Amino acid sequence: MVREHGSVGAESAAFAQTLGTLKRQGSNILLVGTSTSGAHEAVCHRLRGEVESGAEPGTDTRYRLFVTDTVDGCSIRENETETSRTIEYADMDLAPESNAPRADNRTPLSTLGIEIIETIDAFDEDADGLEAAELRVCIDSLVRLLHEYDTERVFRLLHMTTSRVEHARGMGHYHLPLERDHDAVNLLEPMFDAIVELRARGEEYEQQWYLCDRDTTTEWIPI
Repeated sequence: MVREHGSVGAESAAFAQTLGTLKRQGSNILLVGTSTSGAHEAVCHRLRGEVESGAEPGTDTRYRLFVTDTVDGCSIRENETETSRTIEYADMDLAPESNAPRADNRTPLSTLGIEIIETIDAFDEDADGLEAAELRVCIDSLVRLLHEYDTERVFRLLHMTTSRVEHARGMGHYHLPLERDHDAVNLLEPMFDAIVELRARGEEYEQQWYLCDRDTTTEWIPI
């Protein structure tokens, strides 16, 4: 169906308004799509709110938290600073036999969740209260956690993390390189404000947003 230009313009305006609202109020976005590591990385750079190289010193006031399970993930490492932290759980023992609570009643997964929350709390204290969209959280990726833990436990971890990000009016994005209609995506979808499907079209990357609150899907948009 061919759409009239006015209709397309109205949709674009509504989409931009929704994204502005998510940025002001805090949001959590699930990135899906297989065989598109380049697309995941491109979107990740933007959602992290990276400034252009050569920008004036002090113009980037964002606080960034990277949570990753692999050295070669798309979460590009930065030097540890007061405003940038990386939590690597590649060396955590996530095997099923290690999931029994320890003496302090913590499992490796709950320990990971607590470390995420404590890091955000430290950012909030350092900033004397985080401003809207000042906090950026990237989790790359959820696949290993879903392989090692049952969905209910991962759901609890994500509920804890997404709630804290939203409370801080931050922007969190979570990489899940699976097909859009995968069961895991459907189960986790209710916790997110948007699902973004990524794909490669030749040498170009595209994204399609599903805005959960509006039950609206955009056209495919170049990244």
